[in-house]
Amino acid sequence: MKIKSERNFYSGLMFLIIGSAFAWGATKYTVGQAARMGPGYFPLMLGIVLAILGAIVLFDSLVVETEDGEKVGKIAWRPLCFIVGANLVFGFLLGGVPALGIPAMGLIVATYGVVLVAAQAGDQFRIKEVLIVATILAALSYVAFIKILKLQFPVWPSFIVG
Repeated sequence: MKIKSERNFYSGLMFLIIGSAFAWGATKYTVGQAARMGPGYFPLMLGIVLAILGAIVLFDSLVVETEDGEKVGKIAWRPLCFIVGANLVFGFLLGGVPALGIPAMGLIVATYGVVLVAAQAGDQFRIKEVLIVATILAALSYVAFIKILKLQFPVWPSFIVG
């Protein structure tokens, strides 16, 4: 079979692999049933849906003819590195790194950190706009996760609240 859309082929393959990995990893937890879901139920269903979506996109890339074959262009390394880095910064700031002696900075500081790093991925960086977005996201995250969902994780840096 000839690949008729390179972009869709690799996207579908990525979805298929990631979905399958999530579904396989979820089987290590108790799955349960739809009426009584275990901790592995949602990741299993999400993985299956993602794998099915990947298979559909992959099949589409082999069947539907495209004008130029939709070649995959060069990889945009800068945005990729900043987005991956933003996720790492969020994790490090939220929970700290005890092995390196870095304390947990909490949800608010981690939200500002992720927004500031992720904003570097774009072509334009306007500090005023980025800080406004970070403030709105920090406030909404606090309301959603701490007040509504009542999740238990640090909100402020540990050296401030004790």
